[in-house]
Amino acid sequence: MKAKEVYETLLQRFGNRGCELNFNNNYQLLVAVILSARCTDKRVNIVTKDLFEHYKTPQDLANANIDELQKEIYSCGFYRNKSKNLVLMAKDLCDRFDGVVPSNYQDLVSLAGVGRKTANVVMYVGFGIPAIAVDTHVFRVSNRLSLVNAKTPLECELALQKQMDKSSWGSFHHLLVLFGRYVCTSRSPACVDCEFRTKCPYYKSKRDSRNNK
Repeated sequence: MKAKEVYETLLQRFGNRGCELNFNNNYQLLVAVILSARCTDKRVNIVTKDLFEHYKTPQDLANANIDELQKEIYSCGFYRNKSKNLVLMAKDLCDRFDGVVPSNYQDLVSLAGVGRKTANVVMYVGFGIPAIAVDTHVFRVSNRLSLVNAKTPLECELALQKQMDKSSWGSFHHLLVLFGRYVCTSRSPACVDCEFRTKCPYYKSKRDSRNNK
């Protein structure tokens, strides 16, 4: 199966949908993406509704009381580490970037709590810079469909980049996320509702395993 075939099929299924996180500016986007690590976008949106009222600017977040911040983001999981990184990230934004979220990869990953995936999301969603962010959904779906044979997110990202036009990188990321979130889930994927099942190596191996029992 080819990446472009998967892209076109998913585009028909989901349309040209974008990021499911709620935000009004790139500061809010960066905070939301950091919170979304190992957490659902739905939960993050619930938390940030009040969070962004309390911390309207990077300066507000930089001056946050850690104990209070931990309580506010508790339901997002890993709240101790995330709260520490959010405050450090906000201080860096204020001290090094005049409170403005940078648009380039190297500056973004220099911020606390910002790894490759987060930087790529912010670059594409916030600035329209082509990027493929590889989260657990993208990694799982790409390997299951044999679009890649990757052992790491970076291997997956680079392999997908080679197969797609640069202009489609960001939208392909979103489509793979949606497919992994709602159809090709980690546990009990909805293979009966999948357009790729007749060509999917993962489905074939699952079917063969059942037949051999």
